[in-house]
Amino acid sequence: MSDFSARIREIDPDRFLAGLFVPSEKREAYFLLCAFNHELARAREVASLGMLALIRLQWWREVVEGTKRRHEIAEPLSEALEAGGLDQASLLSMIDAREAEADDAIPDLASLQTYLEGSAGGFAVAAGRLLGAGDADLGRLRRLGAVYGLAGLLLNVTALARQERCLLPQDILAAHALSVHDVIHDPRAAAPVVAELSALGLRWFSDASGRMPRAVIAAGLPAILAARDLRRGVYRRLFGDRAALTIAGLAGRL
Repeated sequence: MSDFSARIREIDPDRFLAGLFVPSEKREAYFLLCAFNHELARAREVASLGMLALIRLQWWREVVEGTKRRHEIAEPLSEALEAGGLDQASLLSMIDAREAEADDAIPDLASLQTYLEGSAGGFAVAAGRLLGAGDADLGRLRRLGAVYGLAGLLLNVTALARQERCLLPQDILAAHALSVHDVIHDPRAAAPVVAELSALGLRWFSDASGRMPRAVIAAGLPAILAARDLRRGVYRRLFGDRAALTIAGLAGRL
């Protein structure tokens, strides 16, 4: 299996930092999972059309289901799945969730929650299973992952608008007399929606936070950073944020 740690440090620094709390014998598989997650996240970003994103996701689905592919991530991923280091069902669920991005539209809050719990939340569950989390902790990890995914989505409202995309739920937009097109035209108009969803994310974090076994806490640690972003109301990562993640990892409490 290849060493993905250097790449993850560059492309996913939050999960890289959390990965330092993964037991050494499972750290390589954890960083491989991060690399796989990054490929799924890129599927829509690099595709000019939603259908092309679905094709990329199907390619990965076939790899997870057992098709052998010559690819720097696909090959070690197949090995990890065969060895039982990564859970196939968890990875397939992550792919399922990413298919929602192909539509470039989230109809309502319930759909947003499903998307977040399956994508970023699905990553947290897959990482938790790798680390030996029990069912109760897996449920909490899914919610903590969703918090991290929500913070990332809110951060990227402007970036998505530049791509003529908006993943804010349409029912919440309508409650603020906004449409997807309004946000694409002027992302600043989404400020009240961002505030409402930030408050929701903080409630999710409060419900799922607390003490967690040290062996599995790494899977939930990125939510520490997300909660601080959501509380601040603007995304401006400070040194103290990463220190807070480190302290939580050492204390075994989110």
